[in-house]
Amino acid sequence: MESTKSEEDNVRMDTPPRKRQVVYGVEDHPHFLLWPVFGFQQIIVCISGTLSIPFLVTSYICADGLLDVRAKLMSITFFMCGVATILQDTLGIRLPIIQGGSHTFIPPIAAMMALEKWRCPSEPVPSNTTQPWEIRMREIQGNLMLASITQVIIGLTGLVGFLLRFIGPLTIAPTIALIGISLSGVVIRFSQPHWGIAMLTVALILLFCLFLSGIKIPTPAFKRSKGCHISRYPLFQVAPILLGVAVSWLLSYILTETDVFTSNSTLPAYRARTDVSIDVLNNAPWFYFPYPLQFGIPTISAAGYIGLLAATISSVIESMGDYYACARLSEAPPPPPHAINRGIAIEGFSSIISGLVGAGNATTSYSGNIGEIAVTKVASRRVFQCAGVILIICGVIGKFGAVITLIPDPVIGGLNTVSLGLVTAVGMSALQYCDMSSSRNLTIIGVSFMLGIAVPQYLESNPDAIDTGSKEFDQVLNVLLGTAMFVGGILGCILDNIVPGTLEERGMLAWRKAAEGSTDSKDYQRASIEMYDLPYVSKLLRRIGCCRYVPFMPGFSPDLCCSCKSHADPHPVLHVYEQPVILEERL
Repeated sequence: MESTKSEEDNVRMDTPPRKRQVVYGVEDHPHFLLWPVFGFQQIIVCISGTLSIPFLVTSYICADGLLDVRAKLMSITFFMCGVATILQDTLGIRLPIIQGGSHTFIPPIAAMMALEKWRCPSEPVPSNTTQPWEIRMREIQGNLMLASITQVIIGLTGLVGFLLRFIGPLTIAPTIALIGISLSGVVIRFSQPHWGIAMLTVALILLFCLFLSGIKIPTPAFKRSKGCHISRYPLFQVAPILLGVAVSWLLSYILTETDVFTSNSTLPAYRARTDVSIDVLNNAPWFYFPYPLQFGIPTISAAGYIGLLAATISSVIESMGDYYACARLSEAPPPPPHAINRGIAIEGFSSIISGLVGAGNATTSYSGNIGEIAVTKVASRRVFQCAGVILIICGVIGKFGAVITLIPDPVIGGLNTVSLGLVTAVGMSALQYCDMSSSRNLTIIGVSFMLGIAVPQYLESNPDAIDTGSKEFDQVLNVLLGTAMFVGGILGCILDNIVPGTLEERGMLAWRKAAEGSTDSKDYQRASIEMYDLPYVSKLLRRIGCCRYVPFMPGFSPDLCCSCKSHADPHPVLHVYEQPVILEERL
């Protein structure tokens, strides 16, 4: 233990404090008039992923040609994304994270609806009877709610926090980086209608955030001490996404109105037009209020539950990586166990509500929005809560949400190029804590990345490769092994914990240093504790001794729960995220 502390002290002395990069930190409050502006930037990013889910779900539940059903599901999806975002940022992980519709649940839904009993009828059903899509939606709702209840249990029991003991840089790097790499197909799909517009969007965002970020625009301002005056505001630094999308969108509109873009819907370039989704705008209701059980009583099945449970596990792994990435980009301390547990539980709770109101999909943290923090330098919790409110408005006021769907695909593709690229870079940056001259570490990282990319690609090309004799088990394995961040992250974690290596070589000492913060000041330590605390009630909860044994309560200590505080821990640095309790005792 003494040698370990000595090595840790050396790391602390050799690591200089980093200069703050973000303009607005997690607990900073920009002017309230800027909240919707910055929040709208985040919505532009998440809209591309969320928008496609209602289209996919309607095609699987035999409602592909029913525009009213599609518009209804779109409103429900936007509404639930807003509710989940507010719950997560206020009561969950309390980091600036957007919750959006999860594509991880689409493969098991497709597999479920491909069963013989759920195939679409060949003849139309009379309108006075229960429609086929309603019966299928109830099946999806019931299994989604059951799988999400499991996710809530995982969070509330502290199982996730226990797993954090075995997670270090060699686990975080492939998990986060493969999130961005595995979504490269999304970039291609959205960009291919017109690569020129996509690359223009990329160029504009890079121009604003890299070259013009130091330029401050004169803007009128008012203060009681100064009265009306001219202030300089870093517009290009905090709003590059909004500016880049606005310019590209305007150019696409001009090229659409002048018929430069083809009007032939069979050609890929047609998706570059700004009037592609005009039917969605016309068919969207002015007002729509989602309510529970609107499609009937949900049903469940063993096959449906197992498939969606596998998707839930993948979503949990991905969200854990997103939490770390968000903390790093926001320049916040890594989240402690109680915040991780609470974040996973809130995601599960939000997904239960999604199933209850008939969204047809679960909600999860969006990696692209996390990458956008590196571009905009805006990580304020208030901004993301405002984005959640806007998403709710998009769901309730159908026309408002439909307007956002008019953004051309190539513009979204260029935007995702920057955001997902940054997510990949953030994952790779975790390797700075490791000894990258070590053949042990290089081998672990190389194998994790290669198999994390190769295995999902192989299963995509060979969907029948897994045949265990059990369709349910095959479905579970296909979902798990088809998720790049799950394969790479699990391999990295297992190899890092079973292959011999020193704590310094594995990067655990420097990782702990980063977790404790770049300074030893009491003000910073206190801020690190309070950042993840529940609002208003944390001080009271800390006075209740039994709360230290509750995995999702502030002050939770895994050491106390496993009764290992009194004896020497063979892996002391693995308790990185138990610092809030320790720091509280110091203060």
